[in-house]
Amino acid sequence: MRTTNDIELPEGVRLGDNRLILLTEPAIKKVEALLQKETEGSFLRVGISGGGCNGLSYKMKFVSEARKGDIIVPFGGASVIVDSKSALYLKGTQLDYSDALISGGFKFSNPNATSSCSCGESFSV
Repeated sequence: MRTTNDIELPEGVRLGDNRLILLTEPAIKKVEALLQKETEGSFLRVGISGGGCNGLSYKMKFVSEARKGDIIVPFGGASVIVDSKSALYLKGTQLDYSDALISGGFKFSNPNATSSCSCGESFSV
């Protein structure tokens, strides 16, 4: 392991910044709150997979560690992990959170998306 900016990075894991993915203040607070309740992991993994009504969909889950090839983006108490393949599609994406009763939850704003579905959970490039 090597240490960069007070973060221990496993071998093969790189340190990223908010040019890859940017969490808004409400998103950071929500992820931090969820991490306090989480028993399985200490990082939020954000990725892209095939599927959804527009071809690609966003995936989020809590994980306990990074894997070789991953990029860690720290946001205070909420560090995000992105795999290198998903990073190609996520570069410049903003992740926001709203606790509104209608249309609340996490919302992705991806400058790489050429179209997205009305629910905001899938997109195409």
